[in-house]
Parts: sequence; C-alpha cells; structure tokens
Amino acid sequence: MTVQDIRSFNRFYTHVVGALDYSRHLYAPYTLTESRVLYELAHPEQGHRLDAADLRTRLNLDAGYLSRILGKFERDGLVERGTSERDSRRRSITLTARGRGTAELLDERSREAVGTLLATVPEAERARLAEALRTVRSLLGDGRAAPRADDVLLRDPGPGDLGWIVARNGAVYAGEFGFNAEYEGLVARIVADFAQDHDPHLERVWIAELDGRPVGCVMCVRDEAPGTARLRLLLVEPGARGLGVGDRLVRAVVDFARGVGYRELVLWTNDILKSARALYLRHGFVLVGETPHRSFGADLTGQDWRLALHRAPE
Repeated sequence: MTVQDIRSFNRFYTHVVGALDYSRHLYAPYTLTESRVLYELAHPEQGHRLDAADLRTRLNLDAGYLSRILGKFERDGLVERGTSERDSRRRSITLTARGRGTAELLDERSREAVGTLLATVPEAERARLAEALRTVRSLLGDGRAAPRADDVLLRDPGPGDLGWIVARNGAVYAGEFGFNAEYEGLVARIVADFAQDHDPHLERVWIAELDGRPVGCVMCVRDEAPGTARLRLLLVEPGARGLGVGDRLVRAVVDFARGVGYRELVLWTNDILKSARALYLRHGFVLVGETPHRSFGADLTGQDWRLALHRAPE
C-alpha cells in the first residue's frame, strides 16, 4: 500500500460520488456541506437538541463558516434558535416544519441516488462490497468513536436472520420483562409462518445492522382485515438503543405499507413497552383499545394501535 494507492482511490471515489449528483440535482439548492448540516439537525441523538458547538464537533467545521450556514437556514425558515437546556450560554438549533421537509427531500434524493448506484452491483457481490466498506472504516477510522445513527444499515434478512429474530426476542424479553418460553414460542410461530408463505410484494422483514451484526428487526405482514397491514416483532438490541434504530424501523414499515397501497396499519403491544409506545405515537398511531391479560408468565395490559395510511401523519 502506497500514498499513490490511496490518492488513486480518492480520485476514483470522488468521480463516483460526483456522478451521483447529476446537474447538482441531488443537493440543490444547497451545497453538500449545507445538506450535511441539515442531516445532522434532522438526526440528533434521542432526546437531545443540537447546538452550534455540537455541529462544529461532529462536522469539524470552522465556527464562522457554520454560523453563515445557520444564518442562511434561519433566513430560509429552516431552523429556529433557542436557549440550550444543557447550558444557558449556548443556543439550541432545531428544524422547523419546513426544515424537516427539506431535510427529508434531500435524504430521499440521496437514498435514490445511492440505490441507483447499488443496483449496478450484482446481488451476490453486495455482501463483499459491504465488508470492504466496513474494513476501510475500521482501519482508517477512530476505533474509539461511538456508533452513530448513520452507521446503521436497514436490509432484507439473510440466511440465519429469521432464527436470530426468534432467539433475540426470547432472550431480550426474558431478560428485561421476565417473559417465559411461551413468548419465544409465539415469535417462532410468527417467523415460521412468514418464512413458509408470504407475499414479497405486500409483506417484508427488515434487519437493522451495525458493524456487520444485526441489532434490530421489524416485520410488516397482511392482517385478516382487507386493506390492512400489521406491524410485528419490533426489537432493538439494548446496546444499539439511542441511535434512532427503532424510529427508522417503524418508519420503514409505515412507508412500505403506504407505498404498496394498504389503507391502514395496525399493531398489538403491551403497556410495559414504553419506548415502543412513544415511537408509535410519534409516527401517528392511535391507541384504540386495551385489554388486561395473563401471558408469557406475566400480568399484562395488551394494547391495540391503528394508523390510517390515506394521509401522512402530521
């Protein structure tokens, strides 16, 4: 490996990335750096509002340059500034509704562009590509850096992943809530039914992956009621919480269900799963019923939630 090898790769990859941004459509009317600032504002750590100091640290930006970017965003109605809850000497920065919409549009364009690039890679070679990317990051990155939300990949399940869903649901729910093997048996039946017979156009499973290992999952399947989909088996590993994994998994189900034409999305959960319930509320689900029951070795209150899909949640 020589300096020239790395410089040659840089030229190659810069050309690839530049080709994605055809006629500057990808980030217009903002620059790549401005788009990156919007992305960070749209994906803060859970329960944490960003301030200018946070952004400077995350993006390694000059204070004056960042100030000019934020001033432009404020004039465009994309951000609002307030007093930081952590330090009254700092100013918190939050996206407005217009800012969130702009960030979502830029993120959608980026996903589409990268998806177009990935479509040129044969399916059989994609695992090798992913491993190569992880190797580069591992060797050249700061091994002490904490994982970030954009380190998490959502993908379809591969060999062994459905078994992982059963095993981890059983272990996590036993450890956190004392559920017995009855719950693991229920998960096993749900997963087996999906594996044996599902419509790939109307039903999907997502695996959240971090550093080459699964850290979360969720499922979207047809419900008995016509035009209705059901969200099932949402799980985020304890060590991956706080990265927005659950939010991305729920959003993936909602977007998929809406995109394939379901009229509503339903789910069943228990009142003790407070973090999951907060996610459902954030995505517009409405609690429509509660029923006490004894299951999985515990006294619980089951909850039915519903989301109408004919319009996007506010």
